[in-house]
Amino acid sequence: MTRMQTSWRQVRERHLGAMRVSCDILGHIARGLSNEKARELRDGPGGWSIIEIVCHLRDFDEIFHSRAIMMRDQAHPQLPANDHEALAIERAYQQEDLAEAYRALKTSRERFIAFFAGLTPEQWERDGVHPERDSFTMTDAAMQVGLHDLDHIEQITRVLAKG
Repeated sequence: MTRMQTSWRQVRERHLGAMRVSCDILGHIARGLSNEKARELRDGPGGWSIIEIVCHLRDFDEIFHSRAIMMRDQAHPQLPANDHEALAIERAYQQEDLAEAYRALKTSRERFIAFFAGLTPEQWERDGVHPERDSFTMTDAAMQVGLHDLDHIEQITRVLAKG
C-alpha cells in the first residue's frame, strides 16, 4: 500500500468515526428532552422543531445510504434529489416520538457505517452525479453524513440555548 493510499484510508476511517460520534452526540442531546419540548422548541417562527430535525436526519441517513449503494453498484449514476420539506409533511415528523426517531437513526447509522467499512479501495473511488453538487465521490458521501449531522446538531443546540 502506498503512502497516498494509507493517507486516504485514514481519512475515510476518521470520517466513519465522525459519523458514529455525531450520532452519539445527538443521542445524548435527545435523551434529555421530552417529546413535548422536542415539538415545542423551534428554529425560529417558521423553523423546524427538534423532533423534525431528528426525523430529517433519520430519513436523510437512508437517502444518503441509498445514494452510496447506487454509486457502488452503477457507473457514474445520476443521484436522485429529495425534497426535505415535503418529507417532513408527508411523514408527519411533528407527530413522531423522539426516542423512536433517534433509535431508528442509530440503527440506520450502524448499517451505513458497516456499508462504508466494507468497501474495497476500488469501490471508494466510485462516484455519481449529485443533484446539487455535480460530481460526487464515495469519500464525499462519507464526509457529507458527518457534516450534515454537525449542521443540524449546531441547529439543535442553538434552539436549546434560546429555549
